[in-house]
Amino acid sequence: MKRILAWFESRLSLRDSVGPMLMHPIPRGAAGPMGWFYVFGSASMTLLFLQIFTGILLALVYVPTASQAYESLVYMNYQQPLGWFLRSLHYWSGSAMVFMVMVHMVQVYLHGAYKYPRELNWLTGVGLLLLTLGMAFTGQVLRWDADAYWGLGVGASMAGRVPLLGPAIVDLMLGGPIIGADSLSRFFALHVFVIPGMLLGLLGVHLWLVIKRGVSAPPAPGKVVDPRTYQEDYEAELHKEGVPFFGEALLKDALFSSLTVIFVTVLAAVAGPKGPGALPEPALLGADPKPDWPFWWLFALLSLSPPAVETFIMLVFPVVLIAMLLLVPFISNRGERAPSRRPVAVMSVIVIVTVLAILTYYGDAEPWSPHMSAWSGDVMPINLVKKGTPLQMQGMLVFQNKQCRNCHALEGIGGRRGPDLTDVGIRLTRDQLIDQISNGTPGGGNMPAYGKQMNPAEMSAVVDFLGSLRPSGQAPAEPAAIGKP
Repeated sequence: MKRILAWFESRLSLRDSVGPMLMHPIPRGAAGPMGWFYVFGSASMTLLFLQIFTGILLALVYVPTASQAYESLVYMNYQQPLGWFLRSLHYWSGSAMVFMVMVHMVQVYLHGAYKYPRELNWLTGVGLLLLTLGMAFTGQVLRWDADAYWGLGVGASMAGRVPLLGPAIVDLMLGGPIIGADSLSRFFALHVFVIPGMLLGLLGVHLWLVIKRGVSAPPAPGKVVDPRTYQEDYEAELHKEGVPFFGEALLKDALFSSLTVIFVTVLAAVAGPKGPGALPEPALLGADPKPDWPFWWLFALLSLSPPAVETFIMLVFPVVLIAMLLLVPFISNRGERAPSRRPVAVMSVIVIVTVLAILTYYGDAEPWSPHMSAWSGDVMPINLVKKGTPLQMQGMLVFQNKQCRNCHALEGIGGRRGPDLTDVGIRLTRDQLIDQISNGTPGGGNMPAYGKQMNPAEMSAVVDFLGSLRPSGQAPAEPAAIGKP
């Protein structure tokens, strides 16, 4: 074995090239207990390599054509041995990579590790985050289901709003004016060749900067960054207390990365692959598409915002966010690094994470969208069936068959676009129910008018059913007396 290693060493000179990288000194604090804050970058890189490995295996079966992409994924899910697990591992490792890169960015920001002389480390990190999100979006398109089709349509619509260049960008993006076979080919090339190549190249630059500029020491209150003296002080600290990266620090990285891979593998085995969902058919009603989870916050923001600000959110807001990230090391590249001495930085992280978490929750819940399968899939609460009269039972059927459940929940089951009708009988009188159902929401609101879609018998039955929806022993709603509020 020694002779074999010596043969390779004499030709590759790994000891002189790779050795210094592994043995480069880092601050002792970065290898101690505080070193656990430094493991997220290595875990992100490990997940990237897992993505590349699983992606290569998937490419052996996946057919990147509009006519066969969907079928090839179904084949992998149900016929290819372990194909479902490979797809699942690819999806969940990609999701974990997005999450890990975000956590790494937050840790670097809170520790002030972007300050002098590591401004370029931060800028390349922002680039890696954007490319990772690009991988997530293009990966969703390759599923070529309804979510992919309409997600690509929304992306093209957003690009089309760019002044002057919009049509050209859409044509470049889709390979023509509409979504077709050329669209899938282009996104396959982006996902498999272009973005991974850019990721690996930028990752190489990022790692080179980490080696050249060194790993930042754990922040300590009162220990400020002064560009005039920082480099000299840092080198003195490394000379006095520095430890090689190939040691406890590398062990922490390896352990955390291994646990991450194990967690993702177990999650992939339990949760299974993502899609494909409904067929990518433009005429398919009830597709109910939405993006993958990294973009739920933007999905929710657009859905909850008035139409007047849509263009700003689509075109200006992302540019502002990216510009703010890129300007971080230039706005504050000196001074305190300890989070306890930087309350504005800590508060900004808390606010941003809270807002993103809330928007992500709403993006998942989609309270503004009808639950398109509720009318046929959600059961009627059993207690309503037990206490219902024959006329009310007929009203239940009308309520279900007219797809009212898609927008209105009963005892929390059903759509949430409209109000929950569990106790509507104590809020609206019979006449008010008839008026609401017949005329819908005034001014063309969310609820359509059903007056011409129900005959008198159906209207009487559904109103009697809705009027019965009230707590036991509670009197039904009555008209307000004249002269009283």
